[in-house]
Amino acid sequence: MKVNWITLNYWQQRAMEGMLQALESRVNLARGEALSPRLQALLLNRQKTLNTRKLADRLEQIQLAKPPEPAAQTP
Repeated sequence: MKVNWITLNYWQQRAMEGMLQALESRVNLARGEALSPRLQALLLNRQKTLNTRKLADRLEQIQLAKPPEPAAQTP
């Protein structure tokens, strides 16, 4: 089907979140708890992954933009 891996991964994550929400009991929603602990853990893990990737990308940008330092010469 030639679906891009990034797109497939995004669809998979959305499907997992949707399935977890569908399985969530309505009792938690009635008490005001919007998300189950399992779904909260999944979303937290996803957020950590995104933050780590953003930091890695930024570090790479900084390293590429930084001119190389001259090698130290010994007298």
